[in-house]
Formats: sequence, structure tokens, C-alpha cells
Amino acid sequence: MSLEAFAHSEPLTLGVELELQLVSTHDYDLAPYAEDMLRLMHKTPLPGSVVPEMTNSMIEISTGVCHSSSEVLGQLTQIRDALVKSADKLNIAVVGGGTHPFQQWHERRIYDKPRFQELSQLYGYLSKQFTIFGQHVHVGCPDADAALLMLHRMSRYIPHCIALSASSPYVQGQDTAFDSARLNSVFAFPLSGRAPFVLTWDDFGRYFEKMTRTGVVKSMKDFYWDIRPKPEYGTIEIRVFDTPLTIERAAALAGFVQSLAAWFLAEQPFMPTEDDYLVYTYNRFQACRFGLDAVYVDPATGSHMPLREHILQTLDHIARHAGSHGASGALHVLRGETAAGQNDARWLRERQREEELLAEVSRQAALRFRGQHG
Repeated sequence: MSLEAFAHSEPLTLGVELELQLVSTHDYDLAPYAEDMLRLMHKTPLPGSVVPEMTNSMIEISTGVCHSSSEVLGQLTQIRDALVKSADKLNIAVVGGGTHPFQQWHERRIYDKPRFQELSQLYGYLSKQFTIFGQHVHVGCPDADAALLMLHRMSRYIPHCIALSASSPYVQGQDTAFDSARLNSVFAFPLSGRAPFVLTWDDFGRYFEKMTRTGVVKSMKDFYWDIRPKPEYGTIEIRVFDTPLTIERAAALAGFVQSLAAWFLAEQPFMPTEDDYLVYTYNRFQACRFGLDAVYVDPATGSHMPLREHILQTLDHIARHAGSHGASGALHVLRGETAAGQNDARWLRERQREEELLAEVSRQAALRFRGQHG
């Protein structure tokens, strides 16, 4: 089976997907309301789409093609407002965050859709443990080879993306000591991790053919890589973000990706190499475990520095490009919160210290998602 052609897209356009939790307003545990929500949502004309996800207590929303993070925010706001209205009718709430703090995975039910049922057959309990919630950001690339170059450049900034979005400190009622525990669940899948280091679409096509010949892979969807090319859209898709607690942060993270990509295209700041990946898994672990307090090992020099410092340096490098794409406001917010060591994982832990009950933490996170800061 050969790889599909890489579609034309406008460089640096954005698309954002968010997987969201549906919870009962009675106990704030996950609630199996995906079908009811989708039925109500289909009555409202909206940008983008609202679709089911792996288990029936989650849904995925996505924007259409956007040119800026403020356009992303505009579309997410429309979808969020319609979601909240539908949820109120059903006496449920919609919540962000990369994990639900206390749900038990064995209680989940796989959504009744052939692909999800197939995955459930293949992966067994892992598919129910996949009740985790991520944000995916697509960014348009000039052509297929440029997309692979962009993918491997972006790989150096995966720890930054993880720490800035981390919002999954709790799993099954326990504080995991990770800022992003969600990615530990993703790593259990056999085709997760990083894309192979190839820089031309022809070479990537040969890799893809080898993989399909083994029978392990049927389509690009079977790769759960941290970043993967999406030839049908003409984009690369960054998949390591936890779903943030607010759509404002989701849009700001899209602005961060767009500004990085603009910097890469305009300045070609470095050439990625296979050796970048020597420290990749270590940097990724550090960011998941410690968030903004992680150590970052620079792949080029081997020097160690606080990840927070490297994020602030990166924001300086890309500031000019953020300005020309209308992302300065988004990056300003990320800069302030990074300097203060504040991410969503920290917010959740602070609420838990004050409230003690994780159900109350979820209730407040639901208010935060609707734009009320209770």
C-alpha cells in the first residue's frame, strides 16, 4: 500500500482538536453522554466539527482551518458555548484537563463505532485506559519535504509543549507526582513515540511501504507518534498537549506552534539531526514529570538548563514572528505564566489542597471551562 500524496495547504494555517470530558453534575465522575451531546450539538450550525471519541464519556471538537490563534479562539468559543448549553440541558458538565482525576477505567464503555471496536479488540484494556484527553494542533506546511523538516525541528520543542499544557496530575484518585501523567498511557501503545528520521517524502514513502508490508500498519492513523505528518490536510500534527482547562490556553498553545513554525520557515535556525533524538525521551520524561520545573538537555550542545528558562528564551526567538501572525497576546500570557511557574497541573493541585475533594476540583474545572472562574 503506497502513501497518499501530500495535499496542498496554506503554510502556517492552524487547526485545533480538543478531546473533552463529559461529567455528571451529581458527582462529577465521567458520564456516558457522548451520544446525547452529539445529537443536541448537530442541531446548531458551527465551525469545525464535534465527533465521538474512544469511550462514551468523551467527545472531540475541532476548528476549521484558521489563520491565527485569535481565529482559533473565536471558533472554539462558538463551539464551547454551544457545548455548555447542550450539557446544561442534560444536567452534565464539560471539563478540560488531560485526565479525569478519579474515574476508574474499567467502568468505561467503548463508543459504538467500528474503528473504536476494532481498536478495543486489538488493545484490550489499553483502549479503556485511553480515556485521556489531548489537544492536537495542525500547522500547514509549504510541501511534503518541508513538512518533514518542520516535524523534526519541532521535536526539539516537544518538552516545551508538554510543560505548557500539562494538566493531568491525577489518575484514579491519586496524585501521580507527574504534571502530565496522560502521556504515560500513550507510551504503552506499540506505535507511539517519535517519527523515523527521514527528511524527504520519497524516503518516508519507502518507510511507510515497509511498515504496511509487515501488516502492522494500514494507514497513517495507526501511528500514535508525538508529531505525525497528515498528508490529507497538508499539515503536521502535534499530539503531546494535554487538553487545557480553558479554550483561551488552547488557542495560546496554537499561537505558540504557529510562531515556532513561522520562525523555522523564515530563518531555518538549525538543521535537525538523528542525534537530536539521543536526549528526546529523557527531555520528554522530564517535562511530563516536572512540568515547568523540568531540566532541558539541549540536543545540539548537550548543556543542561531549566526548561522554564529555555521556554522563555524560545519565546524571545519567536516574538517577531508571533507579532506578524497576531500571536503576541497569546505568547505574552504564556510568558507570564511560565515565569511564575504556573500551568494547569499546578492550578489543579492548588484547588485540591484547598478543597481536598477531587470531585470539587472537577466542579471548579468545569466552571473554568465555561469561562467562569469560581
